[in-house]
Amino acid sequence: MEEEVAGRLYDGRLMRRLVGYLRPYRAAVVLSLALLLIHSGLQVMGPLLTKVAVDRYLSPDPGRLPTPLDPFLPDPPREGLRAVALIYFTVLAASFLFEFAQTYVMQTTGQRAMFDLRRQLMEHLQRLDIAFYDRNPVGRLVTRVTTDVDALNELLSSGLVTILGDVLTLTLMLAVMLRLSPPLTLLLLAVMPLVALTTAVFRRTVARHYRRIRVAIARINAFLQEHIAGIAVLQLYNREARSARQFSDINREHMLAFKETITAYGWFYPVVEFLSLLALAGILSYGGYAVPEGAVTLGVVVAFLQYAMRFFRPIQDLSEKYNLLQSATAASERIFHLLDTPVEIRSPAAPRAFPARPARIEFDRVWFAYRNQDWVLRDVSLVIEPGETIAVVGHTGAGKTTLVSLLLRFYDVQRGAIRIGGVDVRELDPRDLRRHFGVVLQDPFLFTGTIEENIRLGTAHIDREDMMEAAGQVNLLDFIDSLPEGFAQPVLERGASLSTGQKQLISFARALAHNPRYLILDEATSSVDTETERRVRDALSRLIEGRTSIIIAHRLSTIQRADRILVFHRGQLREQGPHAQLMAAQGIYYRLYQLQYRDQDAPRQA
Repeated sequence: MEEEVAGRLYDGRLMRRLVGYLRPYRAAVVLSLALLLIHSGLQVMGPLLTKVAVDRYLSPDPGRLPTPLDPFLPDPPREGLRAVALIYFTVLAASFLFEFAQTYVMQTTGQRAMFDLRRQLMEHLQRLDIAFYDRNPVGRLVTRVTTDVDALNELLSSGLVTILGDVLTLTLMLAVMLRLSPPLTLLLLAVMPLVALTTAVFRRTVARHYRRIRVAIARINAFLQEHIAGIAVLQLYNREARSARQFSDINREHMLAFKETITAYGWFYPVVEFLSLLALAGILSYGGYAVPEGAVTLGVVVAFLQYAMRFFRPIQDLSEKYNLLQSATAASERIFHLLDTPVEIRSPAAPRAFPARPARIEFDRVWFAYRNQDWVLRDVSLVIEPGETIAVVGHTGAGKTTLVSLLLRFYDVQRGAIRIGGVDVRELDPRDLRRHFGVVLQDPFLFTGTIEENIRLGTAHIDREDMMEAAGQVNLLDFIDSLPEGFAQPVLERGASLSTGQKQLISFARALAHNPRYLILDEATSSVDTETERRVRDALSRLIEGRTSIIIAHRLSTIQRADRILVFHRGQLREQGPHAQLMAAQGIYYRLYQLQYRDQDAPRQA
């Protein structure tokens, strides 16, 4: 729905914030404005030089008005015309150079300002809590950093300057024309009501179609992102044809909206051109009467013909820039809405230091809900001693992963508290808190780069020996040695060139290389094959040695050696104890164990 907002033509609050990004480059902006002023002045000199040439040399008129150039021009016509032509060429060359310089300076400044804005957006996105991403699709956020920033870039780097330049040029032209001949100026302005009416209709039409284009682009982006990410499912179920038809419908809406915009531009420019020709005809008619009467000189009429051809061009540009300004206003509103989104999970003003020694983890009567009162965890209390290995099991939706998310402070609890060494995690800097945890997730995420970069993740203190030791401890070295480039082997997006097991082993090496004090394995072996699971289990004893470890698992075979097993059911801690004790109690854990192994034995018995 945000893409459908048209945006006001001008919003002072938003414009002040936008101009703020140009403040560090105020010297370049002032230079650009100075160059613009000079260029606008040069724009009006051409017709004046033509008037001088006509009135002084081609059709001498004793009643002509004196000009500032008269003392510098020779009297002989041939030499005089040569001098005027040289001045005209100099004006054209200077106009070109000043326009180039002004465009270069302002475009460069706009790019620097947008670089700062994109950097600020990225930094803010990285600070926002996980709950924000639960509510906002990735495609929308990507659009904010790309398409919307591009709209602002076009406005800052060229739009505002062009509007100011057009207004300045029109003002100078009107001042010169009124000085030359008020009647001819009024005759030229007589068609302006029709031009204004045409422009108003054009603006309303194009604004409506631009809004349709913007909505269609947003839908195309969302559709492409979803269907490219799910391409394997599409091909598996042979849904390519249906997906193509759906995309065609969305794409057709974009095409039709664009065609309507093309139609609007198609009639607008010819209509304005026709009205400008009417003004030219009026100037010629009046000149044919006024020149013989001595009311105006021939040079003035020729100058007005040139001014008339130039006068309507800025008006056409202003009409087009109206839509740019409106789109940029809407884009800035969406961007600043994102930047103004508060960071809920933030460091306190005076964060406490993380405990220096191995410390116990305590959940004290913790309640948590993602939405309203739909509680995921209910009155959970537990203690994890330093060096203890804890396993967390339960049905899907029991709150196992939520437990870890709260510990790492991706979310804050609604009731109760979580403490490490007696310090509430809300009193710690989240960056300092998470630095002491190594996490291996069910779905391993690898970035584009190399295997080494994915293990180190830019951490400076991890040298090659640490990396190789970590890879060796998780039984990954054999695989890396088999690669042509070893640790420098390129990794495609999301690790597409690797198997799930290989990606998971890299994730284990990543966690171990950072030498965390606490280790969390969240369904870390549920997606790997039997051989990889065996290798991970062989390495698990080395991974958890000397560390407080939390293992979330569906495969109960991987957690039987845990010091204690926590059994969650419907958001509550229902049972806890070693494997043998829980089996003897024949409660929830016993039923989970029997159900899992009965399902595994059924195929063999068949």
